[in-house]
Amino acid sequence: MAKYSIGVDYGTESARALLLNIDTAQEVASSAMAYPHGVMDETLPDGTPLGQDWALEHPDDYIEVLKVIIPDVLKQAGVSKDDVIGIGIDFTACTVLPIKKDGTPLCDLPEFTKNPHAYVKLWKHHAAQPEANRLNQIAAERGEDFLARYGGKISSEWLVPKVWQVLNEAPEVYEATDKFIEATDWVIMMLTGNERRNSCTAGYKAIWHKRKGYPSKEFYKALDPRLENLVDEKLSRDIYPLGTKAGELTPQMASLIGLNPGVAVAVGNVDAHVSVPAMGVTSPGKMVMVMGTSICHMVLNDKEVEVPGICGVVEDGIIPGLYGYEAGQSAVGDIFAWYMETCLPNEYKLQAEQRGISAFEYLREKASRLKPGQSGLIALDWWNGNRSVLVDADLTGMVLGMTLTTKPEEIYRALIEATAYGTKMIIDAFNDNGVEVKELYACGGLAEKDPLVMQIYADVTNLEIKISQSAQTPALGAAMFGAVVAGKEKGGFDSIFEAAKVIPKLKDATYKPIPENVKIYEELFKEYKILHDYFGRGPNDVMKRLKAIKERVANA
Repeated sequence: MAKYSIGVDYGTESARALLLNIDTAQEVASSAMAYPHGVMDETLPDGTPLGQDWALEHPDDYIEVLKVIIPDVLKQAGVSKDDVIGIGIDFTACTVLPIKKDGTPLCDLPEFTKNPHAYVKLWKHHAAQPEANRLNQIAAERGEDFLARYGGKISSEWLVPKVWQVLNEAPEVYEATDKFIEATDWVIMMLTGNERRNSCTAGYKAIWHKRKGYPSKEFYKALDPRLENLVDEKLSRDIYPLGTKAGELTPQMASLIGLNPGVAVAVGNVDAHVSVPAMGVTSPGKMVMVMGTSICHMVLNDKEVEVPGICGVVEDGIIPGLYGYEAGQSAVGDIFAWYMETCLPNEYKLQAEQRGISAFEYLREKASRLKPGQSGLIALDWWNGNRSVLVDADLTGMVLGMTLTTKPEEIYRALIEATAYGTKMIIDAFNDNGVEVKELYACGGLAEKDPLVMQIYADVTNLEIKISQSAQTPALGAAMFGAVVAGKEKGGFDSIFEAAKVIPKLKDATYKPIPENVKIYEELFKEYKILHDYFGRGPNDVMKRLKAIKERVANA
């Protein structure tokens, strides 16, 4: 009898479940559900307004979706719950929430339902930028060695700035919080009853090191005397490696989501990181790009070196025995969606409708006819700040070169090109600092659905791009880890290396660089780099001054 594992991928706006036949490596069913509360970036459910750069979610949604998507994949496939031996999950990160000791989120307590700081702070919550700036200043002044592991800066997206923001703006929430916990670890806690914090989020998002642990108490005290005992009072020093069994599904949760009690549950993981073995990548020299609303760039290496501007390097952070490097771009698909929703002329929408195609397809078709450099445009891809290599959420986007004859498809193509240049900046940073990138692998919505984007990326980077055959690569990776913690005796695997040899599949077709396009993009990239450094490295901080004026006027 075939055995199955379930992977659940918690994305920015929805969750997806994937049912994997472990024996055949077949993805037999998948199901998705949007979070009932969605992303809250303007108001709480009761109408309480949120500030600029906020992005929250409701933790109850993470359990609600499981009640639907897990029974649905079993029903679709006609598979008995008796044959499911493992479950794994992955999540966006840093996506963090305050809880009580028993796991109850503070936002579920009546006294905190109107307090924004009691909810989940989503990965793209950037309102803790002042705390991040101060943290980086203090760490640099103290000569903290951890800064180098994170490219020289800790991001406002990460745990400590977000927790510090809670302390500064809602000390009552901080005081009432027993634990600040990553959402992926919280869901695992709900499934198993065990608090099992994973090494991936701890290493990349909470300044934890396998050999050195967390920064010293003196460092936290230097940030704020009230944070001196943050780790021991509000976090945990018990960190579990990826591929570790977190526990087994409790009877209560099993009943709730339609599985048997006792199913093996893997410790939580991060969506980008879990995608690396799900593409069969288990050795250095290969970059995996997880391409969706944002992009995460993942690379393996056998040594720990300093790479300026990356998000982090963590030993065993992706797979055991190797150092996992992460970099990323804060907005990619989000930029394209913004342009479609905000800037596309109604005439184009009507023409697309008349032809029976989507506005995206229509615009892509027109943009595909343009040659590189034909528009005379160049853009900076900082619509949601810059994650790598500048690590600055206060930066904003720009399009240069527009005239009275500029067309919508030219702007759209320039935005795509800008995100590709951003990826090339990251690849160059790795190569220049001893972490070789010789091959590109891609998965996610953009890799699966947008050939124009992928061809431009191949041309700009001058690297062939291999594409995952799976439409749900993170969920596939989560299911693989579920099969690993179930173990070989029960029909799973004894290691992620074993799973990565037989489960992942790549598409036959790849995206190869077009030599004449590569030549033009080399010229354009030089111009991008000049603008990148001019606006991003200090010579002209106009973007930050404009943002400050905006905030002052908005709050007047």
